[in-house]
Amino acid sequence: MSVYLAVFIVLAYLVWIKCIYYWHRRTLVKSLKHVMNILSSKETNGADIRALVVTAHPDDECMFFAPTIIRLVELNASVHLLCLSEGNYYNQGSQRKQELLNSCAMLGIPDSRITIVDHKKLPDDPKAEWSISLASSVIVKHIRAHSFNMVLTFDGSGVSGHANHVAIHKAVSHLAYTGQVPSDRQQFYCGSLLKDCCLLSLVTVGLFRKYLSFLDLPLSWLLPSCLRCIIGSQGYGQAKEAMFCHRTQLLWFRYLYIAFSRYMFVNTFQMIPQGPKNLKIY
Repeated sequence: MSVYLAVFIVLAYLVWIKCIYYWHRRTLVKSLKHVMNILSSKETNGADIRALVVTAHPDDECMFFAPTIIRLVELNASVHLLCLSEGNYYNQGSQRKQELLNSCAMLGIPDSRITIVDHKKLPDDPKAEWSISLASSVIVKHIRAHSFNMVLTFDGSGVSGHANHVAIHKAVSHLAYTGQVPSDRQQFYCGSLLKDCCLLSLVTVGLFRKYLSFLDLPLSWLLPSCLRCIIGSQGYGQAKEAMFCHRTQLLWFRYLYIAFSRYMFVNTFQMIPQGPKNLKIY
């Protein structure tokens, strides 16, 4: 009897996951409209979205943001990538830049929409303290140049806890709260640039959930978030092929990540709150 009950529970759980895929396909555009209209009364559809994904290293785009990129591209959104380092920790920067271009092509982002920053104050190094002023300046200039209305990046835990990921969140959060780029020499006011731009941070989950693969979908669906992006087996295959483009990074544990990480199937986001725009920085 207990065996039958266990089989029933497993089958019911898998049916639930199948239903979630179905519901998500029907509700994603509605969710995007809701997120975009929080900051704007303008009606929004996929083609109206100009999204910027801000990452720290080549491979972040497919390891952490693949479901979002794939779904937005499917909706004909204009998706751009800003990578704040070339991934030169092991002196493989030039090779990793090409791997990034190949990965983005697999995800649906053309070369013309990819910007890779190479700056000595923004090194690929988990022990390095990135300049928040510099990171903020680079990000806001990119927003200004392309008039993005959606920015997606890491949250305060950076998914993997990498210091470079966390620094990006600090930079975007600072822009959101003050509307200014922190600087010892001058105040660059960017509040008007962010007024109609929703800022979203990728939710970091605990270690157990992180490696539940697609079995985490019901939890991700039930727990509160302002936006969810989910892919099925076809999308997962696309994300996996994008990850395989990063040949220099395919150590044995990366194969385990590809097989078991829930970030290969689902992204959940929270809004980065935008605070007062008239604060001064000293």
